[in-house]
Amino acid sequence: MTSPRLNFPKKPPRSILLLKGHSAGVGDLLRSSAAWRVLRNEFPEAQLHLWFLTRDPGVAAEQLIARHHLLAGFYVSDKRTKGYTGWKPLLAKAHQIAKEAHPELVVDCEPNGLRTSLLARFVAYWARATTVGIAQVPGRGWFYHRAAPSFERYARRHGTALPLNYAERDFVALAALGLERRNTPIELRETDEARAFRQKLRAELGDKNEPPLLGLNVGCGTNGFDKRLDVAWLAALVGELQRRHGFALILTGAPFERELNQRFLAQFQPSGPLLDLAGRTTILEVTGAIAACRLFISSDSGPYHMAVGLRVPTLALFNWENTPHYHHHEWVECRQARTSQHLTEALQAAERLLRCVPPPLP
Repeated sequence: MTSPRLNFPKKPPRSILLLKGHSAGVGDLLRSSAAWRVLRNEFPEAQLHLWFLTRDPGVAAEQLIARHHLLAGFYVSDKRTKGYTGWKPLLAKAHQIAKEAHPELVVDCEPNGLRTSLLARFVAYWARATTVGIAQVPGRGWFYHRAAPSFERYARRHGTALPLNYAERDFVALAALGLERRNTPIELRETDEARAFRQKLRAELGDKNEPPLLGLNVGCGTNGFDKRLDVAWLAALVGELQRRHGFALILTGAPFERELNQRFLAQFQPSGPLLDLAGRTTILEVTGAIAACRLFISSDSGPYHMAVGLRVPTLALFNWENTPHYHHHEWVECRQARTSQHLTEALQAAERLLRCVPPPLP
């Protein structure tokens, strides 16, 4: 449904603001980069800005997204406080963004709730911008100058099931602009800090023969205990790959995942160099560690999505089928990790990935 109050501008926007209100995990934010790429391709002269409303401000993911190469601006607001006390700083932030980013197009990527709908209107009023959003429920489309259909209608139109793949969700709002994903990948580039750490990492391993690096992320975030893999199963997989290919093994992980990495190492019999980086890296340095790898293996976690975005051959392991979290590209394999049959399948997937040469980032 399209609001009749304003016509959509014919000139391409020079500045675009996107509003999101999801959880603050690395994957939750990075999966939106496919939509940023499509917007950049459609409007190559436009600057993209992201306003993220979260219940967990200050998490490490913000450092990663603040330096993302597709974004010219990144704003974060705490949405935990309700009522007048909560709205006052949000309105102040909306006014700040309108003045700093000067958006000509405001895209509300959230399907539900009034908060982002109203904030999109406030920014648009102060910046004289056009708004785009999702008519998820009757009447919601009237908050926007141009509105996309609901998630349900989007899924039917594209012949896909609900829940939508996470990287697809922002494209519901972009449907109001006639923009399609067409399996556009998420993307991430190394920063200067990441490149410097990658070079330091190779020096720390200290092997003149430079064995290929196998990256492994055992953990899966503070709330992901049900996603944690069986460490004995994982040790069998990684041990066989190290034996076959002479990999040097790099373990990534946050400070709170040191103990989990030690549990893995108690089950693991290394046949080559090994380095445990848990708690020793910033999130930008983790990017460099992943980029150094010939193959990256991970649970359903932030580093999994970082590896996919970097276009490092990635084997993602799940305790159960979780298709909304899958990526479908030639440098990614998503497999379950519970039985001996799954172990055989994971080894076969890893061998295929080692033959893969991913296309370069745009």
